[in-house]
Amino acid sequence: MTENMTEFAALVGIDWADRKHDICVQPLPGQVRERLVLEHRPEAIEEWANGLRTGFANRPVAVCLEQRKGPLVYALSKYEHLVLFPVNPQLLAGLRRAFCPSGAKDDPSDAELAVDILVQHREKLRPWVPEDPRTRQLQALVQARRRLVEQRVRTTNRLLANLKGYFPQALDCFDSLDTVVACDFLTQWPSLGEAKRARATLTAFFHQHGVRGRERSDGRLALLKGALPLTLDSAG
Repeated sequence: MTENMTEFAALVGIDWADRKHDICVQPLPGQVRERLVLEHRPEAIEEWANGLRTGFANRPVAVCLEQRKGPLVYALSKYEHLVLFPVNPQLLAGLRRAFCPSGAKDDPSDAELAVDILVQHREKLRPWVPEDPRTRQLQALVQARRRLVEQRVRTTNRLLANLKGYFPQALDCFDSLDTVVACDFLTQWPSLGEAKRARATLTAFFHQHGVRGRERSDGRLALLKGALPLTLDSAG
């Protein structure tokens, strides 16, 4: 992939959103810019990308966008005539604050600002080079795992805060709230009163969930039996 912008047939800036995408296309050299809105559909992206291929005789087209990875990059990377130049979103945000402080309708869009970056700072940009499929797949899995861990932590923290307010004894029964035994327990007995009325059932429950040792099981039962409710307000 070339880094010489003079070899590109056109410069493209994309402002990518969830439902539609604003695009600015500037043919070279210095011709009138075209602005269009692209629907968020694979068919629309395919038609637009192939239109660039045909319109510019299969010559390379430089595309400036805010993402370095993600669905947009991978959707466009399959087109050999598109050379992607990801930029830091803070750069576009800075240009927007500097040149569009009023927020007026006639202010240039982020897509136009992205084209300006290609025009004015092209010597500092480097084309995006895709990583191999295995690496991309591993990165996607790592990101998915990180999101799941963060979600688990948020949910556990909310549950911890709630239990402190009406059923703090449950916190002494389990080493962690993000375990199967703790979740199953709270699903069946979400309050101290319900747990105190289920002594025989609780013994079987702890045994079925692998709580071995009579001392551990009896300790939890004794804790629940002798516990006093933190509040008698049923709405608390």
